[in-house]
Amino acid sequence: MVRIRNLRKSYGSYQALRGLTMEIPRGELFGFVGPNGAGKTTTMKIIAGLMRADSGEVVVADRMLSGKTGQIREMVGYVPDFFGVYDDLKVQEYLEFFASLYGMDGKEARRRTAELLEMLGMTQLRDEMVDGMSRGMKQKLCVARALVNTPELLILDEPASGMEPRYRRQLKELLQELCAEGMTILISSHNLNELAEMCTSIGVISKGRMVMQGDVPTLLRRQRETNPYVLQCLSFPEEAIQILKSDPHVKNIASSGTNISFPYDGTEEEAAELLTALVAKGAQIVSFYREEGSLEKMFLDMTTVP
Repeated sequence: MVRIRNLRKSYGSYQALRGLTMEIPRGELFGFVGPNGAGKTTTMKIIAGLMRADSGEVVVADRMLSGKTGQIREMVGYVPDFFGVYDDLKVQEYLEFFASLYGMDGKEARRRTAELLEMLGMTQLRDEMVDGMSRGMKQKLCVARALVNTPELLILDEPASGMEPRYRRQLKELLQELCAEGMTILISSHNLNELAEMCTSIGVISKGRMVMQGDVPTLLRRQRETNPYVLQCLSFPEEAIQILKSDPHVKNIASSGTNISFPYDGTEEEAAELLTALVAKGAQIVSFYREEGSLEKMFLDMTTVP
């Protein structure tokens, strides 16, 4: 659905994108992760046709993005990180206005507006003034606005900012439903656990370059494989400690109370053999496991602050 090659963008002397390359297959719910200033918003604006890159290739739905972005904008929905307020417009009027911009007549615009308000759980707010709404509710309205044209690609830049937990969950469920129906979704967020639960794939950007991309289970499994093993034990005699120290796969043994942890670069079979040897030497082991992977740890390991 989206293919980017060697994308570059500078603001004066600052290089926001430094040869970014990434790909989002059709039907993916793609989480875009990176520290502030890494280039996420710039990338999203370029894909949405709202900003021009200095160089590089951007293809959306098999169409090369160039100076003429009208056709691209018709198939894209965009939710910015900050919502633009329109004075003296009610919620229903606001959505009908944007529906009219996509060529819908009055009847069709009203039908689509009612459909979106129901989808977002906002029907009871149709007569509320937009500029008097909370930030979280404005974000929900902005999502509705981005869906007016039933886009092939939905781009959301921190869409849950300011939303209370209940609405964040509703948004997550909505995006998963849209993805299941075939919509391609690109979303950025600082809530990494939420992205891990929601997304089918993740891309990590740092200093304007993609440093890791793949499906969530594979990335977490890869990150987990570098995590240390943890032993929780009732007793751990010197003979067992010597076995740990002599194992070539064990690095940097650390202990805290009844827990012993150590990085281990052997196979699972070798780890099982190590456990058997420790028990044979009298170690009373309550649990033996490798620490779970997490998107947050992967993020911290793979990125640096620009």
